[in-house]
Amino acid sequence: MTTPKIEKIEASAYRIPTEAPESDGTLQWDSTTIVIAEVHGGGKTGLGYTYTHAVAAELIREKLAGAVIGMDAMAVPAVWNSMSEALRNIGRPGLGLMAISAMDCALWDLKARLLNLPLVSLLGQQRDGVPVYGSGGFTSYDDQKLTDQLAGWVAQGIPRVKMKVGRDPASDPARVKAARRAIGESPELFVDANGAYGRKEALRMAWLFREEFGVGWFEEPSSSEDLEGLRFLRDRGPGGLDIAAGEYGWDVQWGNKGAITKKSEDGETPTIQGDEDHVENAERVRRGEGFKKSRRKSEEDDFRTPRTPRSAYGKDVATVTEKGK
Repeated sequence: MTTPKIEKIEASAYRIPTEAPESDGTLQWDSTTIVIAEVHGGGKTGLGYTYTHAVAAELIREKLAGAVIGMDAMAVPAVWNSMSEALRNIGRPGLGLMAISAMDCALWDLKARLLNLPLVSLLGQQRDGVPVYGSGGFTSYDDQKLTDQLAGWVAQGIPRVKMKVGRDPASDPARVKAARRAIGESPELFVDANGAYGRKEALRMAWLFREEFGVGWFEEPSSSEDLEGLRFLRDRGPGGLDIAAGEYGWDVQWGNKGAITKKSEDGETPTIQGDEDHVENAERVRRGEGFKKSRRKSEEDDFRTPRTPRSAYGKDVATVTEKGK
């Protein structure tokens, strides 16, 4: 029996300006670049994408395409291995893995189309739906724009909202207070510092955010590179406040480096956010590899470290439906 071969690879990049300059705790920008990969084979086309510099599109065309054309379109892991080997002398972490990520997602999309299956069915659906949250609340927003956005999402029926903190720590308590007042007491309020705080400052903010404003999720309170710091915050932060990180972990073993997933004395583990726009292999994120070292008994996570696969543009929905928190 012959199987479809990968016949053609296309890659393109598009710069999308923002309405106004935006910022979070550690970065400022006025546009976002999306890199799109298209994999053709067997009369079908698979689509994948990532957000990074436009040069990733050239990397796909000039380096990855030649490594995979002619390979079995159904053998995604083998194709992934070929792409990984092709980047040995160029470098995989960062830009290289984001290019592979776009291709990896396109390959799975192509396989689903060749089998005439929804992607979620190919991956192995376990849930009919997933909880969602509205994400924004940039530090560049004034209080009016911040509260209008978050309250607007709640009015639309989204019961969880996330805002950015960390650019001006002195003003963060007032901003979070305004956000809580705008959305009311029932909706869940999340904050994301994008690694802006130091360990002790992050710990102080964790207690303040939780006790004063009922924040339930603190994303990247300190740098994702500071794994010991994240573990410090998890162990000493208040109950009811999830410490989350992993968006900028460039491989699926990120969560085990520095033993961040090691249990604390009360059995709590951090929430790992593998980002399929960044990490090396979306299939391994879906299987949870690298995030299983620490286990706790829970009906929700099936004895595994809590994981919330993420993506800035929503392609993680199928993943979360399969394995999500």
